[in-house]
Amino acid sequence: MLDARLRPLIDPPLNRIGAMLARRGVTANALTCTGLALGLGGAAAVAFGHLGWGLALILANRLLDGLDGAVARVRGPSDLGGYFDIVADFAFYVSVPLGFGLLAPANALPALVLVASFVLTGVSFLAFAVIAAKRGQTTEAHGRKSFFYSTGLAEGTETIAVFIVMCIAPAWFGAIAYAYAALCGLTVIQRSAMAVSAFSD
Repeated sequence: MLDARLRPLIDPPLNRIGAMLARRGVTANALTCTGLALGLGGAAAVAFGHLGWGLALILANRLLDGLDGAVARVRGPSDLGGYFDIVADFAFYVSVPLGFGLLAPANALPALVLVASFVLTGVSFLAFAVIAAKRGQTTEAHGRKSFFYSTGLAEGTETIAVFIVMCIAPAWFGAIAYAYAALCGLTVIQRSAMAVSAFSD
């Protein structure tokens, strides 16, 4: 919901840094892989109770996720890079609830529900992208991407905000996880309604 609105604010500084990294020979895929390693490290830190480190690594993951796209815009996007980027994103997203689920037994069920909601949201997102590509539809609401990015109530910005709150207030993990899982469910319904409108003819 907020991703497209934040793009005009975050893209200019990311593009400047991305151009500098590209000139130094840094590739988008290298940033994607490094970011994934940091994100998984953050989830592991959460699982072992090091929430401060977990939060720092989660934020580092998101910074590199923004920079890999900036570098790709300079060096030229690739289909392989787009594939790695979305796989890395979803691997990171499911790892953080898993980390909280391992942190405390009481977190296991809400973590499972949240991961399931992420899977459903991801399926709706990718299915929409496949059909949109088949029909030749395009959008740059989220910047230049390798495939169609459909808007939803629960997007990257909202997810990271939720992860931050979870790290700051871990005692509230269960309530936060259930609430955000419900928002993800609404996103699936919203995207399905968009599909009905866009693909019915």
